[in-house]
Amino acid sequence: MFRHLRTLQQVSRRTLSSSAPRQLENKVPLKQKLFQEDNGMPVHLKGGTTDALLYRATMALTVFGCGYVLYALIDAALPKKKD
Repeated sequence: MFRHLRTLQQVSRRTLSSSAPRQLENKVPLKQKLFQEDNGMPVHLKGGTTDALLYRATMALTVFGCGYVLYALIDAALPKKKD
């Protein structure tokens, strides 16, 4: 029993000591400077290419969704012809 407990303590110590937290660079001030800059660009596009692609994809899906909803409403509103 104690042997297993000692082994468990050694393994946990080894795991905790080998996973020391890495020091990450604080990028918040750089991002604040980028997004607060007054360059006439909308804030949702200041992130670069990724933001522009996400914006365009969102707009395309929105337009497609609105078109499909209109189609479905018109299809539901108009009676079907029976031949």
